[in-house]
Amino acid sequence: MIAGIKVEEEIIRDLERLDIKLYVRGRHGCWASLRTEFRLDEDDVLWQGTRLCVPNDATLREALLTEAHSSPFFVHPGSTKMYHDLKQHFWWSGMKRDVATFVSRCLICQQIKIEHQRASGLLQPLEIPVWKWDKISMDFITGLPRTQRRHDAIWVVVDRFTKSAHFLPIHKDYSVSKLEETFQQEIDQVGERVIEGPEMIEVTNKKVAVAKEKLKEARTRQKSYADKHRRSIEFHPGDRIFLKVSPARGVRLFGIKGKLSPRFIGPFEILDRVGE
Repeated sequence: MIAGIKVEEEIIRDLERLDIKLYVRGRHGCWASLRTEFRLDEDDVLWQGTRLCVPNDATLREALLTEAHSSPFFVHPGSTKMYHDLKQHFWWSGMKRDVATFVSRCLICQQIKIEHQRASGLLQPLEIPVWKWDKISMDFITGLPRTQRRHDAIWVVVDRFTKSAHFLPIHKDYSVSKLEETFQQEIDQVGERVIEGPEMIEVTNKKVAVAKEKLKEARTRQKSYADKHRRSIEFHPGDRIFLKVSPARGVRLFGIKGKLSPRFIGPFEILDRVGE
């Protein structure tokens, strides 16, 4: 018998006697046809081949499933492995379905298991900027050796329309006001060329229109590629969700290391919806 699975044999025997009597009285004809598969031992315990038949008692089956899933001998196996382990020694009608339902409701499994499905949520492309420096993206490169001017990071600012980038040496502890001052100094130094004459303005506007069209095509193409590997999902207030966490390599999350280290935290209830 599987180590760690504790069942009260006397309870099973008593319940089996009750089930057998009701079964024989109510469906005697069917019992005769199943005699080759099911048998009674000298203690009136029902067996299906070499497997013990577990009666239709919700409390007993729940205790058996809990022991086979959460005991120290079984570290939260998946539904397939758990079913194969149980069916070597136990049988009841619908056992595979009950095992799958039990595992799907396990809170720990929902927090630690890897998702075997497409990622949730379709790609939401960013709006195309109207003019250069209308929309920017930024990133910080940190962990660099300190320079003579005590800079130890690089602030990367990219114009999303023209794709031009500025690389600003900074200190990783700069405040928001200091970053704003640094960026303003950079813009003042670079400046912009003045476009003069109606012909130059017309040519520039045509180039801007072409650039916008190319950006739209690229955005549509990227969305179609990304959505092939994702699935649509929508949340509403009152729903309960898990949040995915990605700790740094070698870092213990919540002091737990190994298989039971959570990949998700929660569940959290959605209170309100912001935006579309």
